[in-house]
Amino acid sequence: MQSDAPPYTDEHIISYPIEYIAGIDLYNAGEFHAAHDAWEERCMGPVTQDEKLFLQAMIQSAVAFHHLQIDRPGAARRMYLMAKEKFARLGHKVFMSLDLEDYQAQLDRALSWLLTVPDPHELEQPNLQPPLIRLRPGVTVCE
Repeated sequence: MQSDAPPYTDEHIISYPIEYIAGIDLYNAGEFHAAHDAWEERCMGPVTQDEKLFLQAMIQSAVAFHHLQIDRPGAARRMYLMAKEKFARLGHKVFMSLDLEDYQAQLDRALSWLLTVPDPHELEQPNLQPPLIRLRPGVTVCE
């Protein structure tokens, strides 16, 4: 699902916090721990409850992939489930121009194998295709 199109526009860069944009770049580059750090920096500042919940879900989804990079599937499963719960509580289809339905579908395709057995250590990790974050055209805070 790779594409040469940039994941966001100049309009997004102007409208959204730099930590959010930096986190997208890091995440798409497979630098999941660094993406977590960028988003966490934003999350610790003055943000709305919805933005905080959104960023926490994004952080947890990034940390799930980081845990898989360091061979910790049990921790990855916990982070994946926590992210899913936060996205459900957020209750938006789009937030900060990210199509959350598409992102979560990609997340499920990449990580649902973690839920197929009581102990994910029992499984060999498949070849993962983490979600690719691409913001929708235009600036949409939430839908």
